[in-house]
Amino acid sequence: MKLRTRSRHVPALPGVTGPARHLRRSTSSLDRLVPGDVVVLDHVDMDRATARRLLDAGVVAVLNAGPMISGRFPNQGPQTLVEAGLTVVDQLGADVFARVPDGERVRVVDGSVHVGEHEVATGRDLDADLVAAQLAEARRGMASQMESLTHNTMEFLRREQDLLLHDQGVPPLRTRWSDRPVVVVGAAHGWQGDLRRIRAFTREQRPTVLAVSAVADELAGLGARADVVVVPAGEADLPQARTLRRARDVVALTDHGASATVADHLERLGIRPLRFETDATAEDAALLLALAGGASAVVGVGLHASLEDFLDRGRSGLASTFVTRLKAGATLVDATVLPVLYDGAVRPRHLLGVLGAGAVALAAAIGVTPVGQEWAADLGPALTAAIDHVRGLFS
Repeated sequence: MKLRTRSRHVPALPGVTGPARHLRRSTSSLDRLVPGDVVVLDHVDMDRATARRLLDAGVVAVLNAGPMISGRFPNQGPQTLVEAGLTVVDQLGADVFARVPDGERVRVVDGSVHVGEHEVATGRDLDADLVAAQLAEARRGMASQMESLTHNTMEFLRREQDLLLHDQGVPPLRTRWSDRPVVVVGAAHGWQGDLRRIRAFTREQRPTVLAVSAVADELAGLGARADVVVVPAGEADLPQARTLRRARDVVALTDHGASATVADHLERLGIRPLRFETDATAEDAALLLALAGGASAVVGVGLHASLEDFLDRGRSGLASTFVTRLKAGATLVDATVLPVLYDGAVRPRHLLGVLGAGAVALAAAIGVTPVGQEWAADLGPALTAAIDHVRGLFS
């Protein structure tokens, strides 16, 4: 006779668990991530845009080989992750990729990473207080970053003066938008919602659309199409070939002095892009294209517009963004404020104005006819009597 045994309840271990996913470059495609993943990456001074992309992917923990905040500038990525309740561990060391195998199920607790029963890596567990203290320290050191910005801006102006002042080097596009509005779509967090907010503007004004990199793939799902696609110099996050073939123009950026370019890669795919040699970022290059084409107004969707976003860009694109915004001046309008200025709605006063104008025109047309003159002759005495009656009431 087999005796029934009581099964023991195994208590759940503390921490968060999930399969590890290596992300050597956090700016590369995040399509392989699924909700519940533990991301392993090496990203010093993570920006807010990357952090939001990780949140949108549904990861439960972020393991960083380097420091999340180096102190060079107050980057917003760590604060975004911590405020969302994610487990964030940094300073795990460059060998974390070897210690935490890709695809292996791991458990993260109190800054320690466990594979099975073994602790394989230890780092710094970030919480809200620690992040706030480090950001405050980074803000105190912004003076040196301002000096670096000044130097980088002057260097960028020196290299790109012909482009910025005379539009030299801008490739000739088939798409024309002189004296017409242009919408430039970047990949900043929430750009889809911004595009929906200006739907009345795009429906009525029919602007030319310039999309930056892989954003062009998502535009079709939102009922829009990119007329021009700007592809950055790196080959990460390239749009699909069919998306590029649907665009009227594909502009491939090339760094000054670069030998292998993304344009060569696109030509191997059967796509003949226009080459644009510049050190500007892809977003800024799209703005420069819009301005060089004589756009009457440029609406920025998903671009870095605020001071926090500007500082959070990091080192490489800071001078490019600063100078390009100066060149754009009053021509550039952010999509977040466009609905306040333009909503395309027909208001009651507009209808009353149209009705009033129509009534005046109708009365004038009838008044020149014999019937209208007869009506006016009959109406004159009655109107005079009514006016005299009203005056008598107030006398």
